[in-house]
Amino acid sequence: MARNLLSGPEADVTGDAGYRDHPPRYGFFTDTSVCIGCKACEVACKEWNAIPEDGLRLTGMSFDNTTGLSADTWRHVAFVEQRKPLAQQWVGVDHSGVDVLALAAQGSGTPPERAGQTPTTPGGAAAGDGDGTDFRWLMASDVCKHCTHAACLDVCPTGSLFRTEFGTVVVQEDICNGCGYCVPACPYGVIGRRETDGRAWKCTLCYDRLGVGMEPACAKACPTDSIQFGELDELRQRARRRVEQLHAAGTTSARLYGHDPNDGVGGDGAFFLLLDEPEVYGLPPDPVVTTRDLPSMWRHAGVAALTLLAGLAAAFAGRRG
Repeated sequence: MARNLLSGPEADVTGDAGYRDHPPRYGFFTDTSVCIGCKACEVACKEWNAIPEDGLRLTGMSFDNTTGLSADTWRHVAFVEQRKPLAQQWVGVDHSGVDVLALAAQGSGTPPERAGQTPTTPGGAAAGDGDGTDFRWLMASDVCKHCTHAACLDVCPTGSLFRTEFGTVVVQEDICNGCGYCVPACPYGVIGRRETDGRAWKCTLCYDRLGVGMEPACAKACPTDSIQFGELDELRQRARRRVEQLHAAGTTSARLYGHDPNDGVGGDGAFFLLLDEPEVYGLPPDPVVTTRDLPSMWRHAGVAALTLLAGLAAAFAGRRG
């Protein structure tokens, strides 16, 4: 079994996988409050990883043409339309491209007199429909979570799925036999099987780029720094500061998802800042590692098997007697 058991506040997943003197655990922090839905991450992911095209169709789901993660969509930008008033923000961008929060107020407000600032709302855009009702778009770029307790690792019979020295989870497609066990094992519905070859595919967090000191293609392409890549511990600290900033600005609905090492999967290697409940974004509210009961199930199966054998032995002995 490749599963890691928690030891202390968080498992050393990389060390438990057999790596010594390994680098820090790396991951993604996706700040949906500054996602503009440009899909640069989707395009960069497909281009770098040579992923087949998909989603060139109208789905009826706003501008969401891929609808979810799959074997051919490793980054998925969701567009959620809501009729909901919200705290408006006036967001500026400095010369480094880093988001700067200047002013926030409930409802309408007066924009700050600062060059280069434009009024926006968290997560993309807000507007009126003429009858006094506001609506907003929540935009979020989803990806494999690279779980601390990755059930896909537990069920893979060939070792195709493995933990890298960076703490990420990668599929080796040349070893995958297409059994599909990993697909239902994932609590997030991330992994899919490609129709052309039946093998499992998902985000690798650009393992080939990490090995030569490059950041993943999606983070490199993101124009607003919504997708942030780095050492996981540092990203968590940065994310907490960002939530505090948004709360102080009046966006009290901001919350982190997947950052807690004490959650049902031991924390995610790719976590998110959300502006609404996880279900709104198509994320499970309380994900759990789906193989958590395997040890007890095997114990019960073993006891049942021994009981059956004992019964058969007793019956056989009785007949001979």
